Amino acid sequence: MIVTDPAYKDPLLYVDNLSVSFDGFKAVDGVSFFVDPNEIRVIIGPNGAGKTTVLDLICGKTRATSGSIRFHDQDLTRMSENGIVKAGIGRKFQNPSIYDDLTVFENLEISFPRGRNVFGALTFKRDAEVRERIEDIAETIFLADRLDERAEYLSHGQKQWLEIGMLLIQDPELLMLDEPVAGMSVSERGKTAELLHKIIQGRSVLVIEHDMKFVEDIAHRVTVLHQGKVLSEGSMEHVKNDPKVIEVYLGH
Repeated sequence: MIVTDPAYKDPLLYVDNLSVSFDGFKAVDGVSFFVDPNEIRVIIGPNGAGKTTVLDLICGKTRATSGSIRFHDQDLTRMSENGIVKAGIGRKFQNPSIYDDLTVFENLEISFPRGRNVFGALTFKRDAEVRERIEDIAETIFLADRLDERAEYLSHGQKQWLEIGMLLIQDPELLMLDEPVAGMSVSERGKTAELLHKIIQGRSVLVIEHDMKFVEDIAHRVTVLHQGKVLSEGSMEHVKNDPKVIEVYLGH
């Protein structure tokens, strides 16, 4: 169950009656849910349910037809993609976007916030603060002993962890992950669950996933989408015993 900090009164993210249409087809149709601070929320559902589109809407890649997305007191539907990143939301897509020809250290270094604009890049120095932050993140993502190794030599799972690290070094309050354990070994999936439980101290994670064992390992709450609508919501125990979810998703 969710470990709720009593100091927080409001959700970190509140999605209210969100819809988007493409050529008359409603890919997302009146979706509402919220994410609490320090929560791992997982969105599941069959292919075409609208899961990735919801993430696209939150990060500004796709514009909503109607509804609102509140992050703290900000309406994300009125902000640019870059503004949403600066507000504290990071997103990892399904395929890792890392620099194979750079080392693990260099991949993390170029993601350090001070180097992300022209002035920052020109004045960026590899000082003690930067190195310490990189080493802390590398420890968190199980790559402390691989810092000097080129990213191309990492396993698929390690590349996924590196990209999560590249987001963590920017210290987002909400981290969105699209099928983070796809293609991973069983042991890598277990370590990824461990990683997500570690990083929610001070942030929330919103995950799209099909691996139900992994969902059981990580989820505080689960939202089930079907045909662009919320079909069920609650604990994993609740949704996996919901006859509607069994019929349209888990039963297959």
